[in-house]
Amino acid sequence: MRLVVDWTRCTGHGMCAELLPELLEMDEWGYPQVASGAVPAEMERHAVAARSACPALAVRLDEDRGDRR
Repeated sequence: MRLVVDWTRCTGHGMCAELLPELLEMDEWGYPQVASGAVPAEMERHAVAARSACPALAVRLDEDRGDRR
């Protein structure tokens, strides 16, 4: 599973980074930066919570495709 932020939707509320600081950090303008797109299995529950908390629906979880594009 990969964590993705849709920058066209993100409004910088920061709720995702608050709930998932292990994978998201805030930039100088208050927008989340994905530190590591891959979500470890033990963090999946937290990633789902961060996605659900986003008021702009800008956070999504995609299937991890590995090296395939």
